[in-house]
Amino acid sequence: MATGYVELLRTRHAARLLTGTLVGRLPNATGHIAIVLFTRAEGGSYTLAGALAAVYGLATAVGQPLLGRAVDLRGQPRVMLPAAVLSALGMAAFAFVGIGSLLSAYAAVTVAGLFTPPLEGGLRALWPDVLGREDKVHAAYAMDAVAQEVMFTVGPLLVTLLVALWSPGAALLVINVIGVLGALSVVLSEPSRAWCSAPREAHWLGALRSPGLLALLGSFFFVGLALGSITVAGVAYGDDHGQASVYGWLMAGLGLGALVGGAVYGARQWAGPPERRLRILVGLLALGYLPLTLTPDVLPMCLLAVVSGVFLAPSLACAFIVVDRHAPRGTVTEAFSWLVTTFGVGAAVGTGVAGPAIEFGNTAAGFAVAGAGGVAALLVLVTTARVLTAPGPGVRITGSSESDRNGAVEPGFSAGHQA
Repeated sequence: MATGYVELLRTRHAARLLTGTLVGRLPNATGHIAIVLFTRAEGGSYTLAGALAAVYGLATAVGQPLLGRAVDLRGQPRVMLPAAVLSALGMAAFAFVGIGSLLSAYAAVTVAGLFTPPLEGGLRALWPDVLGREDKVHAAYAMDAVAQEVMFTVGPLLVTLLVALWSPGAALLVINVIGVLGALSVVLSEPSRAWCSAPREAHWLGALRSPGLLALLGSFFFVGLALGSITVAGVAYGDDHGQASVYGWLMAGLGLGALVGGAVYGARQWAGPPERRLRILVGLLALGYLPLTLTPDVLPMCLLAVVSGVFLAPSLACAFIVVDRHAPRGTVTEAFSWLVTTFGVGAAVGTGVAGPAIEFGNTAAGFAVAGAGGVAALLVLVTTARVLTAPGPGVRITGSSESDRNGAVEPGFSAGHQA
């Protein structure tokens, strides 16, 4: 299993691109917690801290697909590096201005979120050129999903360490400088500089004119909702048991499950269309969320958390393949960015829904929101099975290959990204 991932990382440029992308995305992975810690240190209320973090998240959700479309039109270096610098400057302005002027604070976090570079979508657009073979690209998607779990675990710990050693303001600055360096490493690489999107049909909807992509986005909105609700319900569960550390153990269990699931999934090749496989994986993901409503004692609950996380990374990795198959020509970065945005918006909605569910019900009701989200995600995939099977606008099936939907030069690579 590990040997396959090591082989991938030994491919020329692969390790640099994966590392640079993860480092470049560090500000986005830690932005919410950094904003909350800084606002509280400045004397702001939890309400203000939450509002600033929400504005940052909303701005990121808006900016990702717009910047993704710009990357498809203009190339990666001309969009991603300026965006990374502008995002870092926005967060630096927030660190220096503070919350003395609320208008300035909101404007600063809006700029920081809006210009967050679409490195995640950009990396997935580069994998076919870097790795060449379809099976390696699919394994890279799984490795990418696993790496995300590591980043979203290590990132908040790094922010906490910087706050403890220095200050919340310094943490904001350091994290964003690191992010710019990560983006710089990516855009200076040969694959990033040489990549160009396939010719695209001019259309104001861009990637969203694909019915298959819309169906996938609808499903993963509810997957995001499930995860967002778990984070809130996990806090309530920890409070019920009188131990703040319980929340950390639950989140660690989710991450461990995702790491194991992603590693196993990416270690082998899978036969059959990925759309059908995705329905199975999301069904298993939903099935894993439902037992959380039992809210047993801490040890069994942590084990349930591990089980509930097992199918998350495989579902994401398979979703990446489906995105690549259904994205219209010339929109691959934008399409991947829409997945990031939809997932993030779903998570934000999940946190908002779980709170009232817990307040007017109990902790189990918060976890029930996650279970309902998983079931809804599955229902979307089941009811749109015909749409996901058929090609979308600008997408043609030229053969029986699993990923030969977009008339790409190589079967399985819909983006048509040729250096």
